[in-house]
Amino acid sequence: MSHRTLAVTTWSLEQTAPDDLVSTPAPDASAGVRITRAEVPSPEFSRFLYTAVGGDNTWTDRLGWTYERWRAFLERPGVETWVAYDHGTPAGYIELDAQDDGVVEISYFGLLPAFRGRRIGGHLLSYGTARAWDLAERWPGVARTKRVWVHTCSLDGPHAMANYERRGFRLFDTTVADEPVADDPGPWPGAHG
Repeated sequence: MSHRTLAVTTWSLEQTAPDDLVSTPAPDASAGVRITRAEVPSPEFSRFLYTAVGGDNTWTDRLGWTYERWRAFLERPGVETWVAYDHGTPAGYIELDAQDDGVVEISYFGLLPAFRGRRIGGHLLSYGTARAWDLAERWPGVARTKRVWVHTCSLDGPHAMANYERRGFRLFDTTVADEPVADDPGPWPGAHG
């Protein structure tokens, strides 16, 4: 049995000072968009966000995680999930992961397909990046943020890289690797067809 592969380009970007962030204005209050931190670790909710946002972008690395692995990750000090809601419906999320020496990774960021192209993404990325810069204020014992970084790849949405660059992220590394071709993982078969 042969396994098909695809050359995937991964770009790593960073900010090294809070002033690097170029914010986009929040939508008008009448637009019904708000961003809230999911303060109670919920593997079910986080897995929902992961599959709903990443299903058509071939996010597969966490699909095999057990409930306990999700819980252990979400309960780590400095892990935060910020969720954008449009009139009460989850529209997208940004996940922050505090690492050693004042580094915060934006481990996941994106919108559910129905909410893309509505100017929610720029606002969510701006807001979430600002929360990465002030993360230590909410987590005693976590080092003050000195660097925020993220990676995106050629499998992500067509506007991902430009959104990061408009928010002030700078490219620091590019890699190309063959990755197995995966079926569109969902959130369920045919959801985006």
